[in-house]
Amino acid sequence: GLARPASAAHRGDWPAAPENSLKATRAAADLGCEIAEIDVQRSADGVFFVLHDRSLARTSTRPEIAETLDWKTLSALHLREGDGSGPPTDQTLPSLAQVLATARGRIYLDVDVKDPAHMDQVAALISAEGMADQVNIKIDVQTPADARTLKTLEDDHGVLVMPKTRFREATADALIDLLASCGAPVVEAKFDSLPVIANRREAFAAAGLKLSVYTLNGIACCDLSDDRARENPDAIWGVLLDAGVSVLMTDALVELKAYRAQRPGSV
Repeated sequence: GLARPASAAHRGDWPAAPENSLKATRAAADLGCEIAEIDVQRSADGVFFVLHDRSLARTSTRPEIAETLDWKTLSALHLREGDGSGPPTDQTLPSLAQVLATARGRIYLDVDVKDPAHMDQVAALISAEGMADQVNIKIDVQTPADARTLKTLEDDHGVLVMPKTRFREATADALIDLLASCGAPVVEAKFDSLPVIANRREAFAAAGLKLSVYTLNGIACCDLSDDRARENPDAIWGVLLDAGVSVLMTDALVELKAYRAQRPGSV
């Protein structure tokens, strides 16, 4: 049978709670998602916090650029419901340390560090919190120099660094070799056409590489999107799984849960 894909909750389970909040992290775990994706920035006084946009305007009650404020100010901000379109809630803007504590033993975290200059510090914090086995950070890898940066980060902190890579027909084989050489177990994959990855399913497997793919509306490759998956999951999620994808990063968490439950070979 076909192995069940891992479900990755984009910014946590934000349909159930404010995105990137502690409640959204808990809700993703409660729903049975294996992974919650979160976004990390740094306050003016050096505290790492979890927020996607540079501006606070969409998801909180203030208009400023988040990184210009100190942690005392940021930590008091109430987050708006869902994707920011709803009213303020009891959920306040969390620090990375708070999200790590909330996720501990419950759900894996896929951490998107918004400023590459902060990678070292974020990896060090994850390691210091004893969460290195339950968290990854990620960087773009297209060249041997990128692969060396990845390995240095991993070696320095013991935290998994997931490569983010775009696969094109002309360069895909060389990229698979490059990723295999740095020992990456999973790659966040973008692709110019589905056959670019589907036709290399055996090559990815031989390289020990699992694929993580976004099906988010607006950024999904080849329009393999959540909205289309809601209408016909076999045509989107099924097609990706058949192409060898192991992790689906989605906003349609409830629908993916139902699809996983009935997919052949699911566990």
